[in-house]
Amino acid sequence: MLISFIVFLSCFAIIGLSSAKFASKNKEDYYLAGRSVSAWLAGLSAVATNNSGYMFIGVIGYTYYAGLSAIWLMIGWIAGDLIASFYIHKKVQQQAKKTGAVSVMSLVSLWQGENFQLLRRLLAWTALLLMTAYAAAQFIAGSKALHVLLDWPIWMGAILVAVMVAAYCFAGGIRASIWTDAAQSFVMVAAMSILLFAAVQHIGGINQVITELRLVDGFFDLTPDGLIFDNQLGVIAFAIGWMFAGFSVVGQPHIMVRFIALDSKQNMRTMRMWYYLWFSIFYAMATCVGLLSRILLDNQASFDAELALPMMALELLPGWLVGLILAGIFAATLSTADSLVLSSSAAFSQDCLAKPVTNTKVIKIITLSITLLTLFVAMFAKQSVFSLVVFAWATLGCALAPMLIGLILGWRISQLQALIVVIASVATAMLWRQLDWHNQIYEGFAGIVVGVAVFYLSALKAVKSSGVANESN
Repeated sequence: MLISFIVFLSCFAIIGLSSAKFASKNKEDYYLAGRSVSAWLAGLSAVATNNSGYMFIGVIGYTYYAGLSAIWLMIGWIAGDLIASFYIHKKVQQQAKKTGAVSVMSLVSLWQGENFQLLRRLLAWTALLLMTAYAAAQFIAGSKALHVLLDWPIWMGAILVAVMVAAYCFAGGIRASIWTDAAQSFVMVAAMSILLFAAVQHIGGINQVITELRLVDGFFDLTPDGLIFDNQLGVIAFAIGWMFAGFSVVGQPHIMVRFIALDSKQNMRTMRMWYYLWFSIFYAMATCVGLLSRILLDNQASFDAELALPMMALELLPGWLVGLILAGIFAATLSTADSLVLSSSAAFSQDCLAKPVTNTKVIKIITLSITLLTLFVAMFAKQSVFSLVVFAWATLGCALAPMLIGLILGWRISQLQALIVVIASVATAMLWRQLDWHNQIYEGFAGIVVGVAVFYLSALKAVKSSGVANESN
């Protein structure tokens, strides 16, 4: 098992480190790979970055408890993500090329032809804090898998993730991340499909699986537990909330940077095909494995559901295939962690400071520092991978999605109004979670709706003020 894991991990390392041969010593190459990434590479990289340890560890753990109602997360998330790809992504790519922005935060601040420096810094510091927490969740996911399969202490697994992330980032920046993401995406799908097949065979086939799942009380109920409206209205609201979770992809700098880095000559449709094909297959398999884990592991006396996948692998597979599963989990965590660390580095070096950093040596030192900070957060984080990722994802979406929606629609506001939009949106999402309403409707729904409403009213006020000024003149 250990040998198999080391072999796969070494392959990823070689791919990532080899990207250094093609790297140029400038910040645009480090953060955007020279804006020359092909469509299929960008698509596979984006899906590997999206389908992180959250999928291998978090979703499977959630499905273990929630049952078939967890399917609303998949349906809502993919639908919202797809809507965003048609209305947001291409505009972001075009505008980023026009403005020369290397991050989503820079892009938003430059969109209207002015340089909203306070807005850029607010977005950058917000993104930096949240992406650090998000990356820490990936470190935790990788360390949990190593703890179960190799009996390593949690801290050792987190350090291994940090070392790999630092190596990728030092080697070739975003190019190393994208190249390894593409390879990792195949291993992730292979690992999940092997485990799914082995679990179904072990139980006795699909018919036996359905029979045993029906014996679990309420497991086939499509209505999630704890809804205030325990009917179709409650289910629809729950699903729509998670659709906003999918739409919140537009607020994830580590994913949107893939669209900014895309070669403009390549067809966005090709990238979309690779992305959603891989995304749909992987998410569906993860949900199915989560359902099967309830049959195979329901007799555990004390059980952390987020350890379901590695425990199933130990029970069902020979050692070398367990190594593949571990490599798949690690691939998922690394593909997201390195992207988040790079995006955090870009946020700090290009947007948080009064003057952007251009020296690549200094940029790499900043990247290393953020990796160490993320490792520290991971060591002391007390939340589950699922809750930590969902919170960071939602708040990032609320910080950036309302701004992108309003700007793409052509609404114009001042910098002060833009700051109010961001604060109102993020504060709403955080209050929603604090009141524990996120179990009813995803907090990103509330935050984005409030943010867009504030943006619209601000733009309307600006238009009226402009009209009054013209009349007086």
